[in-house]
Amino acid sequence: MTEFVATTLGLLPLPDWAKRDLEDLKGHQKHDLVDGNESEAVRAVYAEAREELLEAQADADIDVLVEGQLRWDDMLVHPLAVHDAVETHGIVRYYDNNNFYREPVVTGELTFDGDMAADLETATEYTDDLGAVIPGPYTLADLATDEYYGDEDAFLEALAAFLADEIKAFPDVETVLIAAPSLATAPPAAPERVADAIDTVVDATDAETILYPYWDALDAETYAAVADSDVDTLGFDLVSAWDQHVENVQSGPAPERVALGIVDGQNTRTESPAEIRETATDFFEETGIDPAVAYLMPNTGTFYLPTNRFVDKLDALGATSARPEATQ
Repeated sequence: MTEFVATTLGLLPLPDWAKRDLEDLKGHQKHDLVDGNESEAVRAVYAEAREELLEAQADADIDVLVEGQLRWDDMLVHPLAVHDAVETHGIVRYYDNNNFYREPVVTGELTFDGDMAADLETATEYTDDLGAVIPGPYTLADLATDEYYGDEDAFLEALAAFLADEIKAFPDVETVLIAAPSLATAPPAAPERVADAIDTVVDATDAETILYPYWDALDAETYAAVADSDVDTLGFDLVSAWDQHVENVQSGPAPERVALGIVDGQNTRTESPAEIRETATDFFEETGIDPAVAYLMPNTGTFYLPTNRFVDKLDALGATSARPEATQ
């Protein structure tokens, strides 16, 4: 019987009080709030908000809690945006066209930084069931501009090596979720090279690794390449492109462990535990798979949601997961 495990993609909504406090402290627009050199007062706001959302996840019986990425105003490119070898240029629209990030332009060697590890260390004070969230190397290559490495393959390899070094500094975590929307929205010309980059990242940790593309389904060639990589768990955004997901899995390789984006991360309607469970079961039946583990999660980051609706969705996920006996 499949074990259901509740978690999230991260990129959680910053509570309204924290948004107000940060704006008062900085006196700037949203994209000026994070520069990697925040004052102690700003860091204190993030710390309190992080604790609040970790407690909300625990109260909802979420199995693998995330730090929340509350400082990631530049979304998935945050680890680059705060790096000393990266300049941030003009505002660029995000995948869904409703949010923005500053374009990261890599102008020097991507040496170890430690920004992600520092945030994870603070979260270990509140939970032993912590999962890390990182951007995928190909996604960073797609969203960033290279003015240093000079070659697409070299840039991808450098980003993978950078992420691997960052992961090695992480505290003990249960999972490392690799958020990889560009794999679906901008399919790579050379999927095998991307799979090699993914292997560089996942081989840097002993934690369970989850590759989670979203916003669309992978094309057949990319799916075959990443499904054959060293990643432990393969993700599917079931809110998007159901038929292509089914076709990919049926064509193989079939994953032994899956992460299912079932809860809509941008819609305030709250899915019921029964609906979440039914969607997962329908996917298993239609694809013919019987995974040992299925992570249940929102299909995207939930940063758009009001905090109360976000908590409602956490409650539904927590009520769905538990352990196999709870789903009978």
